Amino acid sequence: MAAQNLEILMSLAKRRGFIFPSADIYGGASGLFDMGPLGVELANNLKKLWWQTFIYGRRDMVGVDTAIITPSAVLKASGHVDSFSDPLIECANCRIRLRADHFEIGEGEAGWQARWAQECAKHAKRSEVSAKDREKAATAFAYFTENHQEATFWQAITCPACGERQFTEPRQFNMMFKTNLGAVESDTNVAYLRPETAQGIFVNFANVVDTSRLKVPFGIGQIGKAFRNEITVGNSLFRVRELEQAEIEFFVKPGEDEVWHEKWIDLLEDFCVNTLGLKKENLRRYAHPKEKLSHYSKGTTDLEYNYPFGGYQELAGIANRTDYDLKQHQEHSKQDLSYFEEATKERFQPFTIEPSLGIGRAILAVLVDAFQDYPEGRDGSGEAETVLHLAPKLAPYRLAILPLMKKDGLAEKAEEIWDQLAGDYNIAYDTSGSVGKRYRRQDEVGTPFCVTVDYQTLEDGTVTLRDRDSMEQVRLSVAAVREKITSL
Repeated sequence: MAAQNLEILMSLAKRRGFIFPSADIYGGASGLFDMGPLGVELANNLKKLWWQTFIYGRRDMVGVDTAIITPSAVLKASGHVDSFSDPLIECANCRIRLRADHFEIGEGEAGWQARWAQECAKHAKRSEVSAKDREKAATAFAYFTENHQEATFWQAITCPACGERQFTEPRQFNMMFKTNLGAVESDTNVAYLRPETAQGIFVNFANVVDTSRLKVPFGIGQIGKAFRNEITVGNSLFRVRELEQAEIEFFVKPGEDEVWHEKWIDLLEDFCVNTLGLKKENLRRYAHPKEKLSHYSKGTTDLEYNYPFGGYQELAGIANRTDYDLKQHQEHSKQDLSYFEEATKERFQPFTIEPSLGIGRAILAVLVDAFQDYPEGRDGSGEAETVLHLAPKLAPYRLAILPLMKKDGLAEKAEEIWDQLAGDYNIAYDTSGSVGKRYRRQDEVGTPFCVTVDYQTLEDGTVTLRDRDSMEQVRLSVAAVREKITSL
């Protein structure tokens, strides 16, 4: 049985050290999560694969790492200071705050209603969503119709928390976290935690061209944190206030932008399927209708994943940002951000294709796809077991070393083998319980291979290598184990 229930998956994620609620001992912090010992390894492996694929694997790409704290002037030019906001409505009775345009933007009607029904059940202190909860959700969703722009539409919304109809008139809520540069707070040193990684790339366009001598078409990639003070958060890593993005700004000649847009849609989908191991049937493309495009976008296509909360939701987005950003920064900074093409002696403002992948959303999709529950076990024992069928390059532990016994020198030999193999990748070492139980613990966290050190190891130096997915066991030398793991 696959991971159709997010609560079951998140329980495993916390119990095994993948994801922890931030400040958990103080009751947690809304929209913030910490990566545990296994979560940070999974995240690092995912980011490493992205970097290897799109930075190291291409001759037309370089990487940067730009500042998180962003001066107000940068975000004023990009439009974020004036327009990076959402309409907020607040229940006058219980003070719950929701977005007026979408309860969860991008989720669509199914996701919106599923989330709202869960809120109704939670308020009634029920663990399961009832038909009445779904009916309430459908009623509450009625404002999200063609008539929802009427001046008093919010008055018809039933609050999922308290059941009252006392929502306030929508007002704009800027989602950026504001701060000041320097010891004294003033209007002249206002800065923000960046809401996206893109602007740091755009303001360094000329620096990269001058130092890297790249020719259009070329791209600049970055992996980094972004911060959005979302009105509504939820579904674990899906919608959070501190997120991580793997983003590319790919600069092309005007007129070639639509071809490159399609190429990057294909490239990012291929990465999700063939590198991250996501099931193709759980992915689909969604082209934004023209009336719903961002102000800078000529065209945007999302790669949506079939999450276990409300169906298909955005995993990645590929936008054609035209020349909007470079022109805006050139106008506001008074610096030349055009590009001169030697071959044609032509100067122009490049168009930008932006493939952007949410790291947290990708981790969540990887875990959902990899999770498999076997109520009767895989070996006919009748004992339930859970396996994370992670792609080997993503697994937090590439290998586990398991001495058959702690005595007779087996533990010492296992430690010696661990020392021989350690360094290139993360290796687990486990001596607690029977070998069968240790196999299951490693299966549950996605470790693709286990090495068992037994009495024969002391005689001829060979070990037993067990495959997580097939459960097949073969006898190999330690050197052969290294070769096999490295080849992956």
